[in-house]
Amino acid sequence: MAGTPKRQVLLSGMLEGRMRNGCGAGGPGEGGGASPGAGRAGSSAPVRFGLNLSPPPRPPPTISITMTSPGRGSWGGLPVTLATGGGQAGDVPFPRRAGPMGAGIGIGFYGNSETSDGVSQLSSALLHANHTLSAIDHLVLETVERLGEAVRTELTSLEEVLAQRTELVAAARGARRQAEAVTQQLQGLAFWRGVPLSPLQVAEDVSFVEEYRWLAYVLLLLLELLVCLFTLLGLAKQSKWLVIVMAVMSLLVLVLSWGSMGLEAATAVGLSDFCSSPDTYILNLTEEETGLDSDILNYYFLCNQAVSNPFQQRLTLSQRALANIHSQLQGLEREAVPQFPDAQKPLLSLEETLNVTEGNFHQLVALLHCRGLHKDYGAALRGLCEDALEGLLLLLLFSLLSAGALATALCSLPRAWALFPPSDDYDDTDDDDPFNPQESKRFVQWQSSI
Repeated sequence: MAGTPKRQVLLSGMLEGRMRNGCGAGGPGEGGGASPGAGRAGSSAPVRFGLNLSPPPRPPPTISITMTSPGRGSWGGLPVTLATGGGQAGDVPFPRRAGPMGAGIGIGFYGNSETSDGVSQLSSALLHANHTLSAIDHLVLETVERLGEAVRTELTSLEEVLAQRTELVAAARGARRQAEAVTQQLQGLAFWRGVPLSPLQVAEDVSFVEEYRWLAYVLLLLLELLVCLFTLLGLAKQSKWLVIVMAVMSLLVLVLSWGSMGLEAATAVGLSDFCSSPDTYILNLTEEETGLDSDILNYYFLCNQAVSNPFQQRLTLSQRALANIHSQLQGLEREAVPQFPDAQKPLLSLEETLNVTEGNFHQLVALLHCRGLHKDYGAALRGLCEDALEGLLLLLLFSLLSAGALATALCSLPRAWALFPPSDDYDDTDDDDPFNPQESKRFVQWQSSI
C-alpha cells in the first residue's frame, strides 16, 4: 500500500462517578423504578473511551496502462503511463520493439522458407542430373556386355556352322568386326565413369547442411519471439526479475543476431557475385574437379548452336556399324539358313541382341543430348540465384530489424525498471495501522494494564 505513515491519535480517559437519573450498575430500568439515591448508592465501574482519529485505510493501488501508438519510422520507446490509486503517475518507456521485432520475425520465417525452397530445388536438380548420368553409364555398360557376349557365343557358333562356306564365314567375321567397333565407340560415350565428383554426394552434402541451417534459424526465430513476449509480460506485470532475465536474454540474442547478419551479408555478397556470371566459374571448377574435356562441359553448360555435340562422331559411327550388322545378318539368314539349318538359332539370337542394342542406342542418343542436363543446370541456378538468394536477403533484413529492436530494448528496459514502484509500496500491512494484528495486540495489553 502506497503512502506515508499514518498519524494516529488515541485519547483515553476514565470517568468515575455514579450514574444518575436511573443509570445504575445494572443499567437503566433495572430494579423497577430505582430512585436516584439508589443509583448513587450502587458500585461505580470505570468506563473507557477510545477515539481513533486515523484516516481510513487507502485502497490498494490500481494500475492503468495507456500506450500511445509509435510514430512512423521511430525507434524510441512507447510511453506507458502507470497510474496508481494514490494519484501518482509516471511514464515508463515501454520498448517500441514489438512492431519491428514482430515484423522481423515474420520476415525471418518467410525468408527461411524461401531459402530452404531454393536449396531443395538445387538438390533436386543435382539428383536428376545424377540419375541421367547414371542411366548413361548403365545403358553403355549393358549394351557393351550384351554385344561382347554375342560376339563370344553366337558369332563364334555361327562361324563354326558356316565353316564349309568361306564367303559366309567372311560375312560372319565382318559382323564380328562391326560389333567390336560398336562396342569400342559406345565405351567412349560413358564420359562420367570414373569421375571423382558425384552429383549425388554434392546433393546429400547440401541437403545435410541445409537441414541444420533451417533448424538453427527456426530456433533463433522462436527464441526471439519468446524474448519479445516475456519482455512485454514483465513490463505489464512490473516484474523486475523477469525484466532482468529478459534483458540478459536480449543481449544474448543481440549477439546472435549480429553474428548471423554478418554471415548472411558475406554469403549474400558472394552468392550475388557468383550469380552475375555463373557459367565461367562452374566450367572452370568442374573441369578442375573432374578432369573432363572442355568441349564436353561447354556442350552441356551452354547448350547452344555455337557448340557442337562432342559425341556426334561416335554416335554416327555406331549407328552405321549397327546398320551394317543388321544388313549382314539378314544376308546370312537368306543364304545360310537353307543350306545350314543349324545356323538359324545363333542368327535369331543375334537378331534379338541387335534389336536390344538399337533400342539402347536410341535411348543413349536422347540422354546424351544437352537438353536434359542443361535443364537441370538451369533449375539448379534458378533455385540458388532466385529463391535462395531472395530468402537470404530476407534473412538479412530480419537480422537487421531484430538487432535494432533488441538494441532499443536494452537501452529502454533499465529506464522502465527505474520507474517501477518499489516493492514496499505494495505491502498491505502497516506498523502504524491500529487494525493490524500487532497494533491491536499492543492496544489490548495497554488497556489491561490500566
